[in-house]
Amino acid sequence: MNNEFDILKIQELLPHRYPFLLVDKIIYFEKDKKIITIKNVTINEPFFQGHFPSFPIMPGVLIIEAMAQSGGLLSLLSSNQKIEEGYSIFFMGIDKARFRNPVRPGDQLKIEVSLLRPGSKIAQYEGLAYVGEKLAAEASFTAMIGKK
Repeated sequence: MNNEFDILKIQELLPHRYPFLLVDKIIYFEKDKKIITIKNVTINEPFFQGHFPSFPIMPGVLIIEAMAQSGGLLSLLSSNQKIEEGYSIFFMGIDKARFRNPVRPGDQLKIEVSLLRPGSKIAQYEGLAYVGEKLAAEASFTAMIGKK
């Protein structure tokens, strides 16, 4: 199985679109285990206009959202369910969120999400976000796949 997927495959799976689609590429996928995604952070991101104009930093909440979208991709790819079939992924909760290093324009955010507890309805994940070798953020979160 191909472990890399481009933005077109991501858009088949997730309902998010610009400016809220925060995953550009899947570089690794292991069914029911792990996904690694990429978010290319550019100065053209709309949030940089206000966060902060003189020292642009990607908001932590959007890093967590990128993790959640990556977790959604992991679950949707693992279950073979698709948005067009009427399924979606719903973020339910977050724990232990920590922000370690800023994410700036020009950075490539590598997001690693592991499935801690798979479930037919509710799953638990652990997410780590890196810029290069530096940990930028980490969190545990829950989500569910359900009918729209």
